[in-house]
Amino acid sequence: MRKQSLMIFALLFTLSVIPAKADESQGSPFNLHIGGGVGVPLSPTSNFAGVSGTFQVGAGPNFTGHQSLVGEFMWQGLPPNRNALTTVNAHCVQNLPTTPTSGCGLNASNNLYALTANYMYHVERRRYGYYAIVGGGWYYRYGQLKNTIIAPGTVCEPVWNYWGYTCVNGLVSTNNNLVSKGVSSGGVNAGIGFTIRLTEPGVKFYIEARYHYSPQGGRVSTQIIPVTLGIRW
Repeated sequence: MRKQSLMIFALLFTLSVIPAKADESQGSPFNLHIGGGVGVPLSPTSNFAGVSGTFQVGAGPNFTGHQSLVGEFMWQGLPPNRNALTTVNAHCVQNLPTTPTSGCGLNASNNLYALTANYMYHVERRRYGYYAIVGGGWYYRYGQLKNTIIAPGTVCEPVWNYWGYTCVNGLVSTNNNLVSKGVSSGGVNAGIGFTIRLTEPGVKFYIEARYHYSPQGGRVSTQIIPVTLGIRW
């Protein structure tokens, strides 16, 4: 019993000392960041998706004045490029019900979501700083194939249900998801960033470029480089 009491006392003492040590050596024991920018897909992702917006937010503990752990959520848009639906549209015109003048009229949306844990090594000067970050986590890519030009007032018949169109009050919906698919897998990332101190004790503007790779379960892999601007604390 006495041994257990001593162990508990030692643990409590250690926990009380660590924050004080952290404050003396590195300022805040935690880091936070939020930012947005533009993501550029690389091949083979660029064969199907174009440039789009990106967003990231994260937080974590600072181990020392130079080393931190950063848990992060990232969203990246992957809109279809000009050639992404050429083949699909060609087959769709032949096989899906359409109005006489509209053609198939397919469009698509695709988004990437990622949850990662990352190690960051950073150097902070009086005004400027820089850092390197590397990590990995879970990447989820979700896409939808849509047809949005069905003529309003089209009466719902069995053929529309067969092809997966939605009927509302006896009429074919004018906004239909023909296909939706999510694929997920582990992935890795690595990048560098630069900071400019804005206020004391530690609000900083940052700009970062990072490479992300995920095999997406053996399908077309996801490879992107988001360039992000934002604020770090």
